Amino acid sequence: MKSIKRTQRIISAVILLFIIGMALLVVKLVHESSFYMLNSDVHQLGYVYDRSGDVLFDGTGTGSYPDNHFLDVGNLIGDDKGQMVNTLVARNLEKINNYSFSDGLVPSGGKAAIYTTLDHNANRAVYNAYGYMEGCVSAYNYKTGELLVCVSLPSLDVTKGYDDVGLFKSGTLLSKNMFGTVPGSTQKVSTVISALEIMGTDQLYSKNYSCSGKYQNRSGAFIDCHNPYGHGAQNIQEAFENSCNPFFAQLVEDADMPLEKVKKQYSKLGYALNGEEMSYIDINGIQCETASTTLNDPYEFRTQWGCIGQGDTLVSPIQLMMWQSAIANGTGKMTMPYLIDHITDTNGKIKEKASASFSDRLFSENTAEAVKQIMLTNGADRYTYLISGYKVGVKSGTAQVDEGMKENSLLVGFVDDPSFPVAFAILIENKDSGYLTTEQIAQVLLDNLKNDF
Repeated sequence: MKSIKRTQRIISAVILLFIIGMALLVVKLVHESSFYMLNSDVHQLGYVYDRSGDVLFDGTGTGSYPDNHFLDVGNLIGDDKGQMVNTLVARNLEKINNYSFSDGLVPSGGKAAIYTTLDHNANRAVYNAYGYMEGCVSAYNYKTGELLVCVSLPSLDVTKGYDDVGLFKSGTLLSKNMFGTVPGSTQKVSTVISALEIMGTDQLYSKNYSCSGKYQNRSGAFIDCHNPYGHGAQNIQEAFENSCNPFFAQLVEDADMPLEKVKKQYSKLGYALNGEEMSYIDINGIQCETASTTLNDPYEFRTQWGCIGQGDTLVSPIQLMMWQSAIANGTGKMTMPYLIDHITDTNGKIKEKASASFSDRLFSENTAEAVKQIMLTNGADRYTYLISGYKVGVKSGTAQVDEGMKENSLLVGFVDDPSFPVAFAILIENKDSGYLTTEQIAQVLLDNLKNDF
């Protein structure tokens, strides 16, 4: 009798383990089947659309489009060919997989799709405005975080394939918006933020330094001004508008601006300092490099040059754009950008919907308001006729690259209009190779984004 009961218990335990094993197998199949289908030879991908329903990626490859239809967004949207990994499609393949465990493969009629925040027409207009020149532009709604424009040149139409990939220009297969670049005098926005956080508005505005065209710092090195005749005595507003390097070198040396406090504020802004490990900004899986610089000694050339936007300083255009949101919103908090507005499953049902999110506070509301007024005054004084029709706060920059052999032109800013809240960062590489200006790109950008608001 005992033997029979023991046998029954063993059989019951075996059956229970079998049931548990089968349940685990089913769960594993449900969760992992999509992955295995994506990596099979028969997977079917859905579409990626812009904000108005224009196709940005055709997963089936069966559509008919104008020549180079995807050229302006090719290195941002990408494809599933494995040549570009830091792109929207590569980072979100599972979201456009036309397969589900319950329905199986849906080769025709599957509605798995990504609906982005991009304006394809505006991206194309900006792309075309560059002509034969290269660079990048990013722009977003600084209230919501919707990334509207993210153009990087050179680019490619992914439908053309990669047969001649070895002949592609450098930078074709990546979006330059996501990678660090020498910021030039746009870096002075960060230095002004730091000065305001440390000194406050009244004390900073009380500071006057003189520029004779060249400044010899306390370690004996020279900081040159772009104006060889100098600007004379200036306050912070005048120096910001003149983009005066000697003024900012003297500001960094000032006893009322201790370097340890500067380093603390730069860290809050997101800089990796003095060789620290760099973190990344995540935009729907796409990794964007964060800023980095060297700050060792307020009296040495390297540190002063870093605070001016040269030397070791690198910042991605995306991050330059994001800092503008913390200023324009008046909060000191960045609006976090996103590319995916929503996704749909194979039946067309919305599964995910984006919403606005914000960073921790980077600086005070008082500082945000003070920087905003400095930038708006600069816009009114220097850019009214260059970027017409918009009330803009801006800062330009010229960055020496390739060991000073070339110069890039940059412009960061925002539109001060609650009905048109756009922040942007613009980069033109090797600016002296043509007649294009960042102000011209800004005009095209804003003119083509008006219909989105």
